[in-house]
Amino acid sequence: MNMTVDKKTMKDSVAMRWLALLLVSGLMLATYWFQDFFSGLKGLMESQMGFTSEEFGRLIGMTTIANMFGMIIVGGMILDKWGVRVAGLAFGALAVLGGAITAMAASGFFGADHDTQLTFMIIGRILFGSGLEVVCVVATTTMVKWFKGYELALAMAINMGFGRLGSAMGIALSPDISGTVPPAVTFAAALLGVAFIMFVIYVFFDVKLDRQLKKVKSTNASESSEDDEFKFSDLFKLLKNQSFIYIALLCLSFYAAVFPFIQYAPDLLINKFNFTSILPEGGFQINGSTAFGTAVIYIGLFIYALLFSIVPSKIKNMSKKVLSLVIIVGSFAMFAYLLKDTFAIWFNNGSKTASLIPLGTIIFTPIFGNYVDKNGKAASLMILGSLLLIFAHISLSVFNSVFLAYFGLLSLGIAFSLVPAAMWPSVAKIVPQKRLGTAYASMFTIQNWGLGLFFWGIGALLQKVNPSVVAERLALSESLNAKGLTDSEIASKVLSLKEIGEYPVYEYTIPILILVACGVISIFLAYKLKAADKKQGYGLELPSSEVGESGQG
Repeated sequence: MNMTVDKKTMKDSVAMRWLALLLVSGLMLATYWFQDFFSGLKGLMESQMGFTSEEFGRLIGMTTIANMFGMIIVGGMILDKWGVRVAGLAFGALAVLGGAITAMAASGFFGADHDTQLTFMIIGRILFGSGLEVVCVVATTTMVKWFKGYELALAMAINMGFGRLGSAMGIALSPDISGTVPPAVTFAAALLGVAFIMFVIYVFFDVKLDRQLKKVKSTNASESSEDDEFKFSDLFKLLKNQSFIYIALLCLSFYAAVFPFIQYAPDLLINKFNFTSILPEGGFQINGSTAFGTAVIYIGLFIYALLFSIVPSKIKNMSKKVLSLVIIVGSFAMFAYLLKDTFAIWFNNGSKTASLIPLGTIIFTPIFGNYVDKNGKAASLMILGSLLLIFAHISLSVFNSVFLAYFGLLSLGIAFSLVPAAMWPSVAKIVPQKRLGTAYASMFTIQNWGLGLFFWGIGALLQKVNPSVVAERLALSESLNAKGLTDSEIASKVLSLKEIGEYPVYEYTIPILILVACGVISIFLAYKLKAADKKQGYGLELPSSEVGESGQG
């Protein structure tokens, strides 16, 4: 009996587990906001700062450069050797520094000319990117540390949900913050600083948990004899694991078709489907602020998603379960009805409609995570998610139907929920916990090669297949500059031309069709993963609480 008492730790407390999740998830929200918020600003960056599509793609693509050449591997090794505290503090600080430099560059701190701004913004994004992925690995590993044996898939889903909330709000709110680029960048950088402070608070809880875990470990001879020191050879052992190779390559192909698209989605909707680039008058406001009102709506949607996915699953009595669903769905219907005018405006605006992609993940990721916890079928769900990915990109590239475009964005949001909710808990079954940092870091490194290529490549390809549009836009810019107009006057003129349909628009069909190929590859890899799991016995099709014949996890 005393042994049971002695083995109790902070993570056995429901309240402490979820407090740890909230503190660490602040980093996820802020880093994903900073990663994606430029998506909603592409048009403003072109009209106000003179950016081309290629330069926009270069700025976004260079975010991945350090990680393409092993920064995440280094971070994963540091994480495995010194733990989440050292890795989180070091790489979190690096991301904050990168955010600050990007904000200063956008504001003209290093020089107001275009080339100087672009150069220092790229430097800032490289530093931010160097910390970004390691911070995500820290957050994911922390979820395993606190939730393994409990609600692991659900915790990971909610943690990723916070990241998607950051993406959605960054895309949707950035154009509304002031109507210009520098304040939006400054706000995103400040958000990184607040999230870092939240992680510092978490560190105190982590120190106490480690002390408790050491006491528990000392009572178990087999655990105390386990060698926790990092060995570089373990990295090569991962690369020999068939299941790990397939899931890592699936991570590359799937995310290459999603994250780069998010950066260009608002511009696609504006160019191809004639969505508005600026928000018309009206909509939900708080204290006269549309941006604040929009933020509250997104947070409300996130809360409803959590209520829908968590509350019914915790109720054993069927009649009470049904009653809880009726109350949640009914109150959500009222919430949506009261905001129907605002949503009507949103669904005709490029950045707001594009935010359906991460918004879909906010709604569905916790639900799918809860499903994986209880029913398994992780490999099968990855196949389904890849099929939805193909449908989404075909809907947005081949066809010109706005109705299909809405369904495509929603399908992409569901796929973007389904695959990660199944993928990341599966890694914890394939790889021993003490090597999860290196495993996740290796996957993120492989992923970044795809992201770097497609972030930059889509922008460059967009210019390549639209030479006449590029020439017309350049001629218009030179004409407006020759008239002596200020930057704000030029931006206003460009926006007015867009609204009346007289601004040259990009044709996005070929760049988006490239992403369909990524979906096809994802399906193939998901099938191979499922077949490999049958041989290796990790139990990817089993619930989270069960392991396969290999006994891994």
